[in-house]
Amino acid sequence: MKLSEIKDILSATILFGEDQLDTDIFAGGAADLMDDVLQATAKGAVLLTGQTSVDVLRICTIMDIGAVVFVRGKKPDEDVLDLARSYNIPVLSTNRSLFVSCGRLYMNGLRGLDGYW
Repeated sequence: MKLSEIKDILSATILFGEDQLDTDIFAGGAADLMDDVLQATAKGAVLLTGQTSVDVLRICTIMDIGAVVFVRGKKPDEDVLDLARSYNIPVLSTNRSLFVSCGRLYMNGLRGLDGYW
């Protein structure tokens, strides 16, 4: 699924990475606890989360995440967006809940990471 499709499905706003809407995202993971993020995501996946700290972006670089979607209308501080820019990780924000966001993406064909490995 293209990042542009994720944007449309979630009625999301692009906070950084408008030039990367053609990026292929092969799967998705969701977590608010950063320890879980290490288990819930993989290279090239999209991370959906309600956490907006710089730790999210740091973990995204470790896991080589393809994009981040902040849910529940959350918008990160400018230092988080600066880090996203330096790591070149697209960041989106949606007003939808974590549960609904995951469900909508799954219903539209984005697979989860359960059992992927």
